[in-house]
Amino acid sequence: MGVLADIQIRRLAIKPFEEAVKRPGKISYGVSSYGYDVRVGPRFRVFTPTPKTGGIMVVDPKDFSDELMVDIDCEKLGLDYVIIPPNSFALCETVEWFDIPRDVLVICVGKSTYARCGLIVNVTPLEPEWRGKVTLEISNTTPLPAKIYANEGIAQFIFLKADQVCAKSYADKSGKYQDQSGLTLPKVD
Repeated sequence: MGVLADIQIRRLAIKPFEEAVKRPGKISYGVSSYGYDVRVGPRFRVFTPTPKTGGIMVVDPKDFSDELMVDIDCEKLGLDYVIIPPNSFALCETVEWFDIPRDVLVICVGKSTYARCGLIVNVTPLEPEWRGKVTLEISNTTPLPAKIYANEGIAQFIFLKADQVCAKSYADKSGKYQDQSGLTLPKVD
């Protein structure tokens, strides 16, 4: 397992933790060669202009309106997927909860299964000592609706171990997204 094995020994917490196992008919998740493939949970916030917004609004990261999003809970609806409209995006959260060590930085990259369909996953780095469930951003770059399968693999987290601990961690800075437990919209302090 390389880097991941070393980091696990040093107390990297991933809960629930899944081994690398073939799961026929599922998009893979769990331990990978040098990282961990995370699963997307069943709850989504899909960007969709609604009648409340009149279809015309500006997306403002300093004043993000939750009226721009439609909440979809696949479990409550008895679905195993969500549809992202063409040229749109969704916010979702990982099934897994993370506790990143002080000497590790985590980078996220999308899984090729989705990337080859025009679906891009974006997450900013998980800084040293960041904790919580990760809010993922999924962009549908295609002119067609696209399916995302809940509780299956969506992205790979790559763990970069430093030679020494950082001078100031995310916890030291009291980061605004620390300990998030659900879908978190943009915040500006």
